[in-house]
Amino acid sequence: MQYFSVSEVSEKWGVSVRQVQRLLADGRIIGAKKYARAWMIPDDAKKPMDPRDEKRTPMQWMSSEMARVIEATSMPMPSDHPDSILTQVSDERSRRQYEAELAYLRGDFARALCCYREAKEDPAAKLRASLIGVAAAISLGDYHAYKEIEVYLKDCRKVYPASDLSIIAELALASVGVSVVALNMIPSWLKDGDFRDFPSQAGPAYMLYIRARYFLCVGQYEGALCVAQTALTFQAKAPGITLTGIYLEVVCALACHCLEREEEAKHWLLEAMRLAMPHGFITPFAEAMSDFGGIVEQCLEEEFPEQRAAVITQWNRTVINWISFHNQFTKENITLLLSLREYHLAQMVARRVPYAQIAKHYNISVGRLKNIMLEIYQKLLVSGRDELGEYVLILKQRKNTDNHQEVEP
Repeated sequence: MQYFSVSEVSEKWGVSVRQVQRLLADGRIIGAKKYARAWMIPDDAKKPMDPRDEKRTPMQWMSSEMARVIEATSMPMPSDHPDSILTQVSDERSRRQYEAELAYLRGDFARALCCYREAKEDPAAKLRASLIGVAAAISLGDYHAYKEIEVYLKDCRKVYPASDLSIIAELALASVGVSVVALNMIPSWLKDGDFRDFPSQAGPAYMLYIRARYFLCVGQYEGALCVAQTALTFQAKAPGITLTGIYLEVVCALACHCLEREEEAKHWLLEAMRLAMPHGFITPFAEAMSDFGGIVEQCLEEEFPEQRAAVITQWNRTVINWISFHNQFTKENITLLLSLREYHLAQMVARRVPYAQIAKHYNISVGRLKNIMLEIYQKLLVSGRDELGEYVLILKQRKNTDNHQEVEP
């Protein structure tokens, strides 16, 4: 049998050395042996339950664990060397969560999904990692993995009803709805901006982030910009890099772009890139390329030309997967009617990007672009940009949405 020292067990269990010593002194670690002044602890020794937890119900205990996990994984990563967070956190589950975030930001979706699965024996850590897990599954185009996580999240709502765990599960499911622009998956509390039931540990910045994403989905760009800027004030109180912080700046950029405030859009985008690109965090920009009408490429060429190929490669690799999930959830199947190139052209035209700018971006003439758009209008049976916006960008909820059976968020 292998034995560990007090310091090794302290790191393994995520508690202080003093706490392990106290447990040893009380005889609560089964199989531990003392040699002179040193303790040797079996590798299969179980962490004794906190006496306070012994008086709690299983739901109370899980809520307590969830709060601990969120608190332990909410520390910003150092701006100069974000990977150093992996050595700063003291317990394995926190390291795993940060590793998942780092992997996702760099486009290593397989590793991010693996981190989610490695938390299977730790329900609180698994629930925390589900936000990254669902996004990684979608980026990989792995519908089986997505359904596995979705079922787990819905089970959490049933097993722990009206609890902090149920609310965190709802937050993860809602994030899918706004990410793939599936309005039928967005819950009423997000539409209303009602976060009263959310635990304080959930983090106001992330809740405001998905609220801003919802505003983008329904075309309320001023609202999206205002909410995202408010959320960034929470981020500013804790200097460093966070996944949410980067995405909030991208949301600000996209809202400005949709409001035709291009200089502001470029400013926000460059701010996000200066924070992310030195560390290889390309995912937020690859995910947003289709929405920006060439601004992402311009900013990359201006300040980070060495990363341009990596961003475009990831975009080519993952964009079809996100569109496929959008089709699956909304049943619109727009990419069965349009080619991927036509879909991107339709998005830019619907957002009223000037024809000359679009033509230059795709290296075609304005006349050729107009002919392509006529073909797109015919395929979609629409007559102009306003109708195209409803179909392609889903700027408004369709009139029959309320008549459909609501899909569980």
